[in-house]
Amino acid sequence: MRKFRIVVDVGHTPDSYGALSARNDPEFGFNYRLARLITAKLKSEGFAETRLLVTDGKARPSLFKRVSFANGGRADLFLSVHHDSVPDKLLETWEFDGAKSYFSDRFSGHSLFVSQQNPHFATSLMLARMIGKQLKEQGLHYASQYTLPVMGRYRHQLLDKDVGVYRYDGLVVLSRTRSAAVLLEAGSIINRDEEMEMNSPERQEVVAGAVAAAMREFCERR
Repeated sequence: MRKFRIVVDVGHTPDSYGALSARNDPEFGFNYRLARLITAKLKSEGFAETRLLVTDGKARPSLFKRVSFANGGRADLFLSVHHDSVPDKLLETWEFDGAKSYFSDRFSGHSLFVSQQNPHFATSLMLARMIGKQLKEQGLHYASQYTLPVMGRYRHQLLDKDVGVYRYDGLVVLSRTRSAAVLLEAGSIINRDEEMEMNSPERQEVVAGAVAAAMREFCERR
């Protein structure tokens, strides 16, 4: 565990902040808070080589900065932390704090993504399954909508129907890293109830604890 190098990537950047929540908060802020907590939790559990990665700039150039950092540091695992939304066609409107806002309460839950183009696909899949199992044991459910036709270009193959691991080959941060790589969508911030849960310290602690437990299990198996 002391030598296992984990890069915890904060998804998106301040300039390219990802999705907007149902209450108009940028995804980047959610990602940063959770990724920072996951990093602290891993370090406290003995993963001394864990590094938090915060990237600046526009969306696509930032992706290659992330890959370069992970590959240059010879990471053993690249974990990218995100929060979920839905395709625009599924959004509904409401008013929050006097402003027109968008939401979708139709779907909720976390999800995990891996790329078959990653050179360590089998290890990536194993790690994703371990994280998913730990989240399930905490009573959390995964987002099942990615198999549905309504998701359009965001539809993905479900690799593990028990814990919610999907295949997403085209993602740069999953396919270009030379280490195992997993992307975690920790929950839906476009769902009005789940947005509030994702903002709570209790939910964030549960997710961070699940990641740390999965990493311990992986290292013990090795």
